[in-house]
Amino acid sequence: MNAHAPATAPIERLLGGFTPDFDFIPAGPIPVAEYAERMRKLKREAVSAGHDAIVVHCDSVGWFHAAHAYLRYLCDWMREGVLVIPMDEDKEPVLLSFFTQSVILPPGGEPVGIDRILQIGAVGREYADIPGDSGAKTIEATVKLLGEIGAGRGSIGFIGDKRSAAFRAALAAAMPGAKFTDQHGILDRMQRNRSAAEIACFRSAAQLISIATQAAYHVARPGVTDYEIYAAFTMAQMARGGETGDGYQIGANEWGTHCGKPYGRRMRPGDLGNLYVSNVTYQGYTAQTARMFAFGELTARQELVLDACTRGVKAAEKLIRPGTLFRDLNNAAFESYVDAGMLGDAEARTMPYNWSTAPDGGPREIRRQYVPDADYEAQGRMLMHVYPAVAGPHNPNLGHSVGMAGGQNAFNISSHNYDKLEEGMVFVMHTQWLEPQSAGCNIGDMYVVTADGFENLSRHTPLETHRVAA
Repeated sequence: MNAHAPATAPIERLLGGFTPDFDFIPAGPIPVAEYAERMRKLKREAVSAGHDAIVVHCDSVGWFHAAHAYLRYLCDWMREGVLVIPMDEDKEPVLLSFFTQSVILPPGGEPVGIDRILQIGAVGREYADIPGDSGAKTIEATVKLLGEIGAGRGSIGFIGDKRSAAFRAALAAAMPGAKFTDQHGILDRMQRNRSAAEIACFRSAAQLISIATQAAYHVARPGVTDYEIYAAFTMAQMARGGETGDGYQIGANEWGTHCGKPYGRRMRPGDLGNLYVSNVTYQGYTAQTARMFAFGELTARQELVLDACTRGVKAAEKLIRPGTLFRDLNNAAFESYVDAGMLGDAEARTMPYNWSTAPDGGPREIRRQYVPDADYEAQGRMLMHVYPAVAGPHNPNLGHSVGMAGGQNAFNISSHNYDKLEEGMVFVMHTQWLEPQSAGCNIGDMYVVTADGFENLSRHTPLETHRVAA
């Protein structure tokens, strides 16, 4: 059957009668006073390092998204921008923005604590029949502002990401008398332990995932496509305040799962589905979970893998409290893999995992082999390689920190992390396993460390595999 053929009934009816089994509690925006405190901490560290100014650069990426979360963390600005922050108390911060063709306008995202905004303008012959380049004009304006505050030949701390490299290089070339140093670590350290207001936003984001997962379960049945399951998930969370629908993956096949996007597969008896939610965002804060659902009877190997992964998360969860080593969390989860004969030990350095290199450290050949897939072939395509290339966990670790959309991981939960858990840390623990054309699992919960233990932020949907009658 063609996966793109019209359904016998409107697909929008699939969510008819759906109601989540708990009440969603939307957190309010981060208080203005908290943004002021973030700016105070940033300036204090910058002054201690001898800087005269801080420059925060954020570009745009596809689908009208900011490239990273630093500007949103500092002043709740959701677009591209360059924030120039003088260290002198009598000089105000200035935001340079509107230098791309992005069409996003506030709200959301009025910059908190920033009174002066300069619109650079999107120019160019093709776009506006005006000569010039918006990137060059942004650099010119930044140089002028830094000169006006007396930092033209000073020490400047630069905060950005990989997409900021060209801007940083051009700015340094235009200011040969100034000294530039990368200072993104200041904001990374500030986000290691989260405030009560931030945790409330994480909690709401996790609740959105739980509601969306319940909606996906509501529509999951043989004959329904992965498109429809993905759409039900998206509808349920975005209708309640979720900010994006492209931050998660769905796996659907008869062997296990891939970290992929929907492609039109119709679910069949014996199939396994996976919702690997890498980013549902609320007020800029993200949540992550992973859940499995099975359509009818599975193989013994598949049941063994599902059981080992489920036991792994639950074993690690029992250890969550301030003072526990990240290594101990990781190793507790992988003990169930070792018991099941799936792994020899929990050490990241020697662990086989899906995206590992060749044994010599070089590139690994992906095995070329025809893999039947009727729904993919109905679209005129064929699956001609076996994925993943290596059987094992998706990652050689248990999990990682969870932060703002586009943010960097503050830590990984791995065998080589001898750091200790601290109150206010937020992270996901997901046990994952994929073996080609055999079995797979990807499940996980999101946690915040409390003074005496933890709160499971994704507790509203069970960790265990959801069973669909088929």
